[in-house]
Amino acid sequence: MKISAVILAKNEERHIKKTLESISFCDEVILIDNGSTDRTVEIVEKSGAIIYGNHLKEDFAALRNFGLEKAVGEWVLFVDADEEVTEELRKEIEEVVRHEIKGKRKVNAYYIKRRDFFWGRELRYGEVKKARDTGIIRLVKKNSGRFEGKVHEVFVTKGKTNTLDSFLNHYPHQTVSEFLERVNYYSTIRAKELLSNHHKSHLREIIGFPLGKFILTYFFKFGFVDGAAGFAYAFFMAFHSFLVRVKLYQYKKFQDLNSYNIKDDRL
Repeated sequence: MKISAVILAKNEERHIKKTLESISFCDEVILIDNGSTDRTVEIVEKSGAIIYGNHLKEDFAALRNFGLEKAVGEWVLFVDADEEVTEELRKEIEEVVRHEIKGKRKVNAYYIKRRDFFWGRELRYGEVKKARDTGIIRLVKKNSGRFEGKVHEVFVTKGKTNTLDSFLNHYPHQTVSEFLERVNYYSTIRAKELLSNHHKSHLREIIGFPLGKFILTYFFKFGFVDGAAGFAYAFFMAFHSFLVRVKLYQYKKFQDLNSYNIKDDRL
């Protein structure tokens, strides 16, 4: 059975080479570029990967489903451009595929556990704990389901799922400015998605939800154990929740007044 790798990327020239090297075992590599303005596409072109431009805009489920449709492999591995497949994970994926060939397993999708590295250390608690302990569906059998959700998209299948033991390494937004840029970017997409689904935001939610999220991830999920990096991560993700709700309030307010055309308000 062939394995296709699908990468979503935007301005990842610093990380993309390491990502490509880690998926060299795949039979096909597809890059879905989400409007890069740096050397990301140039670097990927040299690797011989298939490249598709951003025509689906800011719907990440649609982007992944597009990659799923274009992939020729019976199995599709989804990797973001700031992620790296470890050697242990590579071996485990190949073993899974071998068992499928022999008919020993009937699984449609696999959760892959992810380790987040931030400010030179691995985060084990708080916001990232679920991805580290439970994993995210990233290895799927073609035609076994679809991704849903514009942001924080999830794979939905009626078939059996399982979890791999090895880790995918993740190196997200390593500087404060990069973190702020990503938080602002994704909060805009999420707020627009909520608006399109007729959600509303109010003052209690604007204040209470981010505060509750910080308390939950930093204290109850032990984010404080990860030191200064853990505090910064919890704070920025709570700030993301604040931006989502205050932008939703702004969009809904002006929409009701019929005097505002929602535009891109990213930094």
